[in-house]
Amino acid sequence: MASVEMLMPKMGESIIEGTILTWLKKEGDTIEQDESVLEVATDKVDTEVPATHGGILKKILAKEGDVIAVGAPIAIIETSGNADVSIPSKTEANPQDKEELITIAPENTASLISSAEEISPVAEDGRFYSPLVKSIVKEEGISSTELARIPGTGKDGRVTKQDMMDYLKKRTQPTASSQEKAPSIAESKVQVSISATDEIIEMDRMRKMIAQRMVDSKRISPHVTSFVEADMTNIVLWREKNKDAYRAKYGESITYTPFFIEAIARAIRDFPMINISVDGDKIIKKKDINVGMAVALPSGNLIVPVIKNADQLNLVGISKKVNDLASRARNNKLSPDDLIGGTYTVSNVGSFGNVMGTPIIPQPQVAIMAVGAIVKKPAVVETPTGDVIAIRHKMFLSHSYDHRVVDGSLGGMFVRRVADYLEAFDMNSTF
Repeated sequence: MASVEMLMPKMGESIIEGTILTWLKKEGDTIEQDESVLEVATDKVDTEVPATHGGILKKILAKEGDVIAVGAPIAIIETSGNADVSIPSKTEANPQDKEELITIAPENTASLISSAEEISPVAEDGRFYSPLVKSIVKEEGISSTELARIPGTGKDGRVTKQDMMDYLKKRTQPTASSQEKAPSIAESKVQVSISATDEIIEMDRMRKMIAQRMVDSKRISPHVTSFVEADMTNIVLWREKNKDAYRAKYGESITYTPFFIEAIARAIRDFPMINISVDGDKIIKKKDINVGMAVALPSGNLIVPVIKNADQLNLVGISKKVNDLASRARNNKLSPDDLIGGTYTVSNVGSFGNVMGTPIIPQPQVAIMAVGAIVKKPAVVETPTGDVIAIRHKMFLSHSYDHRVVDGSLGGMFVRRVADYLEAFDMNSTF
């Protein structure tokens, strides 16, 4: 018999650790190669991890709730091989992964994670602290002496995010540096009065993450929103005329979202300074145009999968990507790579019957567009024989942008250009 270590897999280019949610198998169970063995949560998505080898799950090395670095061992699998497979020690295994743990820079994560990019995970007290824990320490102004006193419930006494949250709830004397910072979502700024008829609902993990990121974004970026009303009549009439033929040809429906993404990608090519991010006093101009689309989940939470290189896809290609990502998002089948690398985001608030909205920018992007409901309105239309009043299909575009780097002229011209592309849609287009 041979024994091999199952390691925490790398689940996306910016993922450096994962939290063990649930073991789907017990010690002693027989497992097949590629069979799901456990569920892991990252800051991007929850996902099932398959077995790297078939055999018997001999020993589980990481408990549920543990935060494990990419490349670290999580289990030992006993295979049917004749020779023992060398099991590297935790300090020597996967030196490349260990280097990535320190140097890799997350792109589309919460500011808590991005603020920890340059912090070594091993502190002076000899304990290992994950980048997430270190960033909480920095955000809350916790000294190294105070940190060393926090008990850890993770593997080998490691301090987990939950340990930090529990400690902050009990912490009654915040330091001067922490008083200067925005409160975390774990802190309550105003005492809430609770009556016997009130129901207390604990936020789930995703809702806590969304809450923190929204607060971070409003703190980081001064938001400005510009509005434009677009005439969607050509697109509405084309879709009504072709939707049945499209379904017959491709086996799926075509929604309005691909039209929005196509117009946004074209406008980004015209105004590339919308496709940027900010790093201190530096502007990072992105070459790829990766458009994220907000998807509402059955749980009521929100997730933003990303269409990579959207400007290189035609309408059919974008439509297929939209349908695939939306379906997998609602069935919890997204991979971490589906959620990273976004450079601009669109949110369809019109799907909820809203005519407009003021969306919050997903960091580290600098802009986001909300598209409202398409409604019939009387409008003045210019014709060769004069102006007439006609019924047109109208929609509001709401463009929120980071006023640190995007001024009103650029933000306003960009949303106007998106509307222009939508209005100029060719009724004779084929698929």
